[in-house]
Amino acid sequence: MTKMTEQPKIILSGGGTGGHIYPAISIANELKSRYPEASILFVGAKDRMEMQKVPEAGYPIEGLWISGIQRKLSLSNLLFPFKLLSSLWKSKKIIKKFDPDVVIGTGGFASGPLLKMANSAKIPTVLQEQNSFPGITNKWLAKGADKICVAYDDMDRFFPESKIIKTGNPVRQDLLEINSKRNEGLTKYHLDPEKKTVLVIGGSLGARRINQLIEKELAFFDKSELQILWQCGKLYYNEYKKYDNHKGVQVHQFLNTMDLAYAAADVIVSRAGASSVSELCIVAKPTLFIPSPNVAEDHQTKNANAIVSKNGAKMLQESELDEKFQKTITQLLSSEAMQIKLTHAIKKMALPNATKDIVNEIELLIRRD
Repeated sequence: MTKMTEQPKIILSGGGTGGHIYPAISIANELKSRYPEASILFVGAKDRMEMQKVPEAGYPIEGLWISGIQRKLSLSNLLFPFKLLSSLWKSKKIIKKFDPDVVIGTGGFASGPLLKMANSAKIPTVLQEQNSFPGITNKWLAKGADKICVAYDDMDRFFPESKIIKTGNPVRQDLLEINSKRNEGLTKYHLDPEKKTVLVIGGSLGARRINQLIEKELAFFDKSELQILWQCGKLYYNEYKKYDNHKGVQVHQFLNTMDLAYAAADVIVSRAGASSVSELCIVAKPTLFIPSPNVAEDHQTKNANAIVSKNGAKMLQESELDEKFQKTITQLLSSEAMQIKLTHAIKKMALPNATKDIVNEIELLIRRD
């Protein structure tokens, strides 16, 4: 062995959205349970949500001055070369000082400079790609990575086949068994057990079109005697909080006990970000995906299609909502045959051991000579 690996030193990098941050935190928690004295450091982008969420999870984080390239000409784009150089320089300093045994990237622009510098320093790197269509950062880093953990089939279209391991996406461990938590969920969110509950989640920051839809359908929900548990997201909370406690509707900026929210739900309306899709396969409740059209390569539609094509969920594009939403949600709530079919099919696609499988691969790199 090249180093004392009893208590390894590990850097995790990723962020920008919850979809990159939570997998990294799940991996860190699993590493910590195996190596209680391990030194774990996160590296993220300054001003992004990881600077808050990672310390809340109990880990130190360093911030880089980096952001993604915008699709339109902007000041941020003009600054990009300077941000990249600054981040490469700071990443080099962090790596030299911390001297990690392995570096893990979970996507998002912050992981780019850090993993590039880890490659230059000949430190083993692992990529974790959540989506069925990889982001620009992971495509850029693939050549230098030792292993690439993916959640979907056919990823050799994007990455070297010899490096790919299909593990699935890390999910919060408290989601692995939610059926027994239904009563606790109903109590926590003050829900009536006699009424059906629709859980609405638009991603960690929120989803404008989904929020507009829920606002428009409030009378329909009331008439149908439905309870709505609505995570509207940080960006939209001030706009929609006026509907909190309005005829069976609850508006939350963020749901901190997702396991209890899932447990209480009868039907789930969700974006199709990679982490959400992986969680919903494990939760296995009747689900309606409304993919965001505003993401690179339309990867949310591709993520949702991977489930829908196997009869595991329903999907509506944003353009179909006005015409088809009421009918679809009514079907999901009332047709027991459809509920059974969907939940059986989506459950088959769950990869509940993803976090452990990813950490097994990381351990092999830590231990290798």
